[in-house]
Amino acid sequence: MGVGRGLKINEYGVFKGGKRIGGRTEAEVYRRVGLRYIEPELREDRGEIEAARTGRLPRLVTLADIRGELHAHTTDSDGKNTLAEMAEAARARGYEYLAVTDHSKHVTVANGLDEKRLARQIGAIDRLNARLKGFRVLRSCEVDILEDGRLDLDDAVLAELDFTICSVHYRLDLPASRQTERILRAMDNPRFTILGHPTGRLIGRRGPSQVDMERLMRAARERGCYMEINAQPERLDLSDLHVKMAKGIGLKVAVGTDAHSTRNLDFMRLGIDQARRGWLAAADVLNARPWRELETLFRRR
Repeated sequence: MGVGRGLKINEYGVFKGGKRIGGRTEAEVYRRVGLRYIEPELREDRGEIEAARTGRLPRLVTLADIRGELHAHTTDSDGKNTLAEMAEAARARGYEYLAVTDHSKHVTVANGLDEKRLARQIGAIDRLNARLKGFRVLRSCEVDILEDGRLDLDDAVLAELDFTICSVHYRLDLPASRQTERILRAMDNPRFTILGHPTGRLIGRRGPSQVDMERLMRAARERGCYMEINAQPERLDLSDLHVKMAKGIGLKVAVGTDAHSTRNLDFMRLGIDQARRGWLAAADVLNARPWRELETLFRRR
């Protein structure tokens, strides 16, 4: 665009003839070549120039937009802090809600909860909520997706939850067709809400599961399900490319820290960075909404 305007652009700025007409700030450089400012996270040659030219750049989500945490663990499974400590830490960060999503029983290595223990935790959450003012602890669980696509806990106890995070933690090596069908069968359960860390990758340690991600995303949108950007630094799952795919499909995502301690709640910043690289605005992110809106969205159609 600069060449078409008779401009020269280099590391020293924007020049017209021999005169420097821009370069004091990045915003000035973009303005001089006739473009809206492009946020650094979008500078990947993925259509951002054309979007800037035509006024279609999103106003990217920010950390300040986040209203609550939707994926956190306590000492009831493999977390390091108690229910009350996690709630207080979330409230201290200015959040309106915290979802407690301890593991279900299949993840024995993480001291996963069976139906009886989850029922006791629900009671503890209700008692805590009765004491809290202006803050809500959400009743949830990170429910394992079994190899045949069933969820790890009975529907009766899942019905008592505000929503579920459903995740694959074993047999991550299934062929793409079987892994995709496994997750699709899980999504058919009306108690399924959000697919947690959708590919299961651990950066530098384990590659992503082979799945048909576009098919899963379209199925989730049809069923009234959602996907997670897991903000754990070793996961960052969904990838930025998959986040942008979700944006194009119109599938909303949750940004969750998968916190196993109060300090882990600070990983939200990393998840927001990933959301921004995927072109997400606040309207695309579930937990940029108050609970009263989420409660409606989480009711399966």
